[in-house]
This record gives sequence, structure tokens and C-alpha cells, in this order.
Amino acid sequence: MAKVFIIIGLVLIALGLIWQFAPWLLSWFGNLPGDINIQKGNSRIFIPITSMAVISIVLTIIINLFR
Repeated sequence: MAKVFIIIGLVLIALGLIWQFAPWLLSWFGNLPGDINIQKGNSRIFIPITSMAVISIVLTIIINLFR
């Protein structure tokens, strides 16, 4: 279990560094067809359905490769 937490921590650190120093790598997130973005006046509703589906599929493949 400790190894899993270490791997998750390293992945989160890597994503944080990418987000901080190379944001163009993650610019696709939230801009895919199927993502819902509604703006009216002062309110904003954002539901990244397609982006979350892509992330879920990629994570499922990666987890199954390590099992």
C-alpha cells in the first residue's frame, strides 16, 4: 500500500510541475467536444464530460498495465 501512495504522490508532483511550467501540455483539458461550458452574467457552469472520460480511459489502461 505504501508503494501505491508513493507512486500517486510522484504522479501528482509531475502533474503539478507540468501545470506550472508547461501549461500548454494540458490546454486540451476542458476544450474537447462534449465538454459543457455555460456562462450567463456572473455565473459559470463547467462540466468536463469528455475530458473526464478520456482521463478515465487512460488511467484504466495504465493501471491495468501495472497489474
